[in-house]
Amino acid sequence: MRWSGQELDAESDAALPGLARLSNLVRSVTTPEFAGIRFHEVLAKSALNRVPTASDMPFGWTINPYRGCSHACSYCLHPETQILMADGRQLPLWQVKIGDRIYGTEVQGNYRRYVVTTVHAIWNTRKPAHRVALADGTTLVSSGDHRFLTDRGWKHVAGQMSGPGTRPHLTINNTLMGFGSMGLSDIDQPQFFPEQYRRGYLTGMIRGDGHLGHYEYARSSGRRGEVHRFRLALADAEALNRTRTYLDWEGIPTTTFAFSPESETRRPVTAIRTSSARAVSAVEELVEWQSVPSNDWHAGFLAGVFDTEGSCSQGGLRISNSDPEIIAQRKLSIEGAAVTSDARLDVVSIEDLGEVIDMIDITTGTGDFIANGVISHNCFARKTHEYLDLDAGKDFDSEIIVKVNVAEVLSRELAKPTWGRHPVALGTNTDPYQRAEGRYSLMPGIIAALAESGTPLSVLTKGTLLRRDLALLSEANTVVPVGLAMSVAIYDDALQQSVEPGTPSTAARLATVKAARELGLDCEVFMMPILPYLTDTREHLEHALGLIRDAGATSVVYGALHLRPGAKEWFMEWLEREHPELVPRYRAMYARNSYAPQEYRAWLGAKIVPLLRRFGLSRGSEDPATGTVRSRSLAGSGSTAPDSLLAAALPNGHLPTLF
Repeated sequence: MRWSGQELDAESDAALPGLARLSNLVRSVTTPEFAGIRFHEVLAKSALNRVPTASDMPFGWTINPYRGCSHACSYCLHPETQILMADGRQLPLWQVKIGDRIYGTEVQGNYRRYVVTTVHAIWNTRKPAHRVALADGTTLVSSGDHRFLTDRGWKHVAGQMSGPGTRPHLTINNTLMGFGSMGLSDIDQPQFFPEQYRRGYLTGMIRGDGHLGHYEYARSSGRRGEVHRFRLALADAEALNRTRTYLDWEGIPTTTFAFSPESETRRPVTAIRTSSARAVSAVEELVEWQSVPSNDWHAGFLAGVFDTEGSCSQGGLRISNSDPEIIAQRKLSIEGAAVTSDARLDVVSIEDLGEVIDMIDITTGTGDFIANGVISHNCFARKTHEYLDLDAGKDFDSEIIVKVNVAEVLSRELAKPTWGRHPVALGTNTDPYQRAEGRYSLMPGIIAALAESGTPLSVLTKGTLLRRDLALLSEANTVVPVGLAMSVAIYDDALQQSVEPGTPSTAARLATVKAARELGLDCEVFMMPILPYLTDTREHLEHALGLIRDAGATSVVYGALHLRPGAKEWFMEWLEREHPELVPRYRAMYARNSYAPQEYRAWLGAKIVPLLRRFGLSRGSEDPATGTVRSRSLAGSGSTAPDSLLAAALPNGHLPTLF
């Protein structure tokens, strides 16, 4: 959509101030039946959206009559990417929340400097993954569209040198800006760490819990003797081995010995030591306080103090130490520091991982954030809302842009000789039958335009408003292939209302499926997510599949609950309130992954596949675009409607089962 070329209509006085810059804005509307939502009616210049060639979607074109309502991001990172918080901690991206204070950067005078900023929005998607490896051992997993700051400006992870995909992109030996993650995946390989980081780590570790000194004693001969001692005793074998490795790297050998045995209340403690005068003096020199410590030294120091005396629980970081010098060193901040580092952040490899994974992105006040120690860009789509003086978070969901002329524009585009009648999918980004459609009725014109041009179409929705257009879709189905899918996850009325308050009931959605089938339209059901211990019993599955069969559904796609980052906390709050007895089981199942464990998914498949065959719902149907038979058992896939707790617990992105 372009925001130029027309003048503001007089009826747009109700618009937010920034929307006055929309030269194709007709008016802004609020109505009692849509409380909390404002519609901004615009005149679109284009209707058809081409799916990037790198996408895994099996369709090439989409239409989105509305902008807003669901989250669509292009620039996204792996959920485990470490984000630098304002208090110095690093949290995985999936733990970051709206309102958190984190580090970003901004240009001040001749320098780019680190500044504290706020997270305004968080959203999720599924994208083809790429891995970028840097010379210091830092790795970054992101989409190919993501941008990182280099010494030559912002660059996408992937791109082309010529043609339609031309854009600035990373190449080998480009240098990223930041301080790096110091090879966290290779924590015991000191060559991946800057020297100052290693020295900072040893300072924090040894000053925090080491024994270091020179002592004199009286010999029997009456002469004075000297004892030189360094000892570090820890129950944490990993931290102890790391310390010994770093000391070895500095040319200070130590020996390991058992310090205290295991007991009923304590873990066994192991220690390293040396009694060499030269070695003990070298350790003392290593752990001296730095007059002007670098960022690398500070990072290592905090890591060392945490490894020896720190703990983390319920999102809180604690370090217990009463030494005033150590306390003073902990009160550190990089705010205002120039973006510079001696870390080796040259790109050594860029790898297409060949798989689509869950990713997350955030929007911040500075437009960037620190990811695995390098400077990462925000999502472009969200920033366009900020251009209109709209918030990138809440406003993206409540200030809805409506392309009121989308059907007319679509008709003109479909009439062009260059249009190849490619299959068009609706519901891949925003639900075309969201509540706003009840006011604007854009879909009838879209369906008619596609059918009249001979263009196959599909619709994926959770909205029962689809029934309004079934006759039109049936008529379209006589001239072009039409595919429908309805998301219906829960078949216990009380549970459905508890999990999905305010959404159409299961009965209403199945009635929509039945109405579609009575008109001869194919309509499959997305029975997802299946909730462990709640909707995965044989009784519930048999009941559900019986209802689906009776509704006449063509087939069923099923999938286990997927708790993507950001939705996990929300879902767990509901679970603690409604089914506290299941909280320990869910925490065990989803402790390390967004997906249900592979063993559970295999168990679910073994249970449900025979039932699908028994109820006649596992048969494939011919893909009207390719003539192939489509799969009906794709686990871990998503829903279109983001208006409920259940929808938030689904992956963002939709199954490629329609075309």
